[in-house]
Amino acid sequence: MGIAGAIFLILVILGTLVSLPWTFGHQEIDGQLSTSRRFERTNPTQVLQPPSWAGGTSDHILGSDHLGRDMLARVLAGGGISLVVGLAAAATAVFLGGLWGMIAASAPRRIDGLMMRIVDVLYGLPYILIVVLLVVAVEGLLDRLGMTIGSSAAQWVNVLTLWLAIGAVSWLTMARVIRGQVLSLRARPFMEACRAMGVPWRRQVWKHLLPNVLGPIVVYATLTVPMAMLSEAFLSFLGIGIREPLPSWGNLAAAGLSEINGVYSHWWLLVWPCLMIALTLLSLNCLGEWLRVRFDPRQAEMAS
Repeated sequence: MGIAGAIFLILVILGTLVSLPWTFGHQEIDGQLSTSRRFERTNPTQVLQPPSWAGGTSDHILGSDHLGRDMLARVLAGGGISLVVGLAAAATAVFLGGLWGMIAASAPRRIDGLMMRIVDVLYGLPYILIVVLLVVAVEGLLDRLGMTIGSSAAQWVNVLTLWLAIGAVSWLTMARVIRGQVLSLRARPFMEACRAMGVPWRRQVWKHLLPNVLGPIVVYATLTVPMAMLSEAFLSFLGIGIREPLPSWGNLAAAGLSEINGVYSHWWLLVWPCLMIALTLLSLNCLGEWLRVRFDPRQAEMAS
């Protein structure tokens, strides 16, 4: 399952790389179309066509959207944005949480207690609310600077804000896990032998502590990526995160939800982004479990 998940993720990443020219080439055109979309469609099926295998006449494999754009290209482009935000936020959370937990476990008891009380206070704050407040604050700043939300610069500033906001509040669990692992390892006989032999602390960290905590780091990193992607999709679904014309799986699902009704059920606009989110999260979880068994020394011993 882990290898299958890795293969699926590689295919998704290759597909997003292929869709990059489409994303940058059509962003401004799509922005103009999106802003001029305030009209009443007399014939809703005139531009919006389902796939040919689903009874439509469209040449597009996954159908087209309300502006005649190919859904396959939109889904792949949206996957690139969602994966970039998820991976960058997970890398930020792993770096901050690992550094904080390592310092707390190595510091004197009072400093350790103070650092972990800070983590407890941050845990008590609502996670999504902090991200929403940061995104809204940045959008207000962009508005004061005269940058419209639909412009290219504002879109990429919004992506950067989501990355930093999600990564800045996702490191708390990582810090607790790394601190607990380091405290447990420092009480082991091999670490006592290192201290008795006078091994420098830097060598203890790089040669003895870090290889033994690599398994939990990898597991929680692969769990942080789906959480960050879900947060981005949730915020984009609400209209706070990634916005048109820049696609993401969240705003594609939000656009598709409005097309599901009792008269014209354009199901393909909602199914494909939701299906890609589900398969990607499942692949990441399977890959994380496989990496945990692969890199954890205790699991490798049991397997052998």
